[in-house]
Amino acid sequence: MILFELFYTFFKIGILTFGGGYAMIPMIKDEAIAKGWISEEMLLNFLAVSESTPGSFAINISTFIGNSQAGVLGAIVATLGVVTPSFIIIIIVFQFYKRFITNKYVIGVMSGLRAVVVGLIFSVAIDLIYKEFITVNENISINYISIILFFILLSIKFLYGKIFKHKLNPIVFIILAAVIGIFTYGVIL
Repeated sequence: MILFELFYTFFKIGILTFGGGYAMIPMIKDEAIAKGWISEEMLLNFLAVSESTPGSFAINISTFIGNSQAGVLGAIVATLGVVTPSFIIIIIVFQFYKRFITNKYVIGVMSGLRAVVVGLIFSVAIDLIYKEFITVNENISINYISIILFFILLSIKFLYGKIFKHKLNPIVFIILAAVIGIFTYGVIL
């Protein structure tokens, strides 16, 4: 039963969201937490790991959640659930490519969807920043260390681009952030 539920849930997420993995985060959050598959803290950890591993975010997070619920088979089923809608849509779009590309209604829908996707991604970014930097219990507490680390990493990225006239390789940036995070949270705290 859990395998069917994993497939159905991630199929629904895959078919109802546009704009890739980041646009899926609110729906993944609602579905997975509501079903008790993960906690909000686990979701944040899954997000961090998914961002640090190769591949699509949506595939990585569905694989992690599927694995946490039903092992390897759960990972496979959840991953198939999230990719199947895109696969079907791509096949359909490919069949009618010439008609779709020039249709004014399709062009209008895609333009509107771009704005929605940007809004969803911005919403997720604000939500993640808020959850990382501010804790609201009985009192509001601000995680100054995370804020300082954010600005240090942002400064490194900016200065590297100005000094060397090209962007810092994302892999190097991820490794640098991991080392700083391990040192800060593993040694200082």
